[in-house]
Amino acid sequence: MTTAEGRSPHPRPHHHAPPPVARLAIAPPGPVTRRIDGAWWPHSTDLAAELPELLAALPFDWPRITHATVNGTGWSALPGRILAAGHVVRLRRTANRPGPDTLCLVSAGHGRWDLLLLPPATPEAAAVRALAEMARTGEPAPA
Repeated sequence: MTTAEGRSPHPRPHHHAPPPVARLAIAPPGPVTRRIDGAWWPHSTDLAAELPELLAALPFDWPRITHATVNGTGWSALPGRILAAGHVVRLRRTANRPGPDTLCLVSAGHGRWDLLLLPPATPEAAAVRALAEMARTGEPAPA
């Protein structure tokens, strides 16, 4: 039903688009300690915007992440820290550690996890193949 002014007397609620889903694959558990613990294919190079989504997608048994170090220059400017999931995460950029195209996640007093970063511009087929291989074998798909 519409009113004389042409507006509905029951306005529809405004719905925001849901946030994009984190594109993440975690290596399967195993007896071998891995250099890379998973792979992540972010939607953009804005780590401050992407990191909260990533942290929300981590396995429930991972402890709270307190520090994140990204390697590489392909990322936009980083603040020193961000608020994610109700707590502060310190951010840092490095040029040589932990390795090229990686994100190191640290939980103070609990450990560290290294994720292979797939650049946001990676073609979908290649990124999906790399994520699937990581989830299946714990190794990224060969290029």
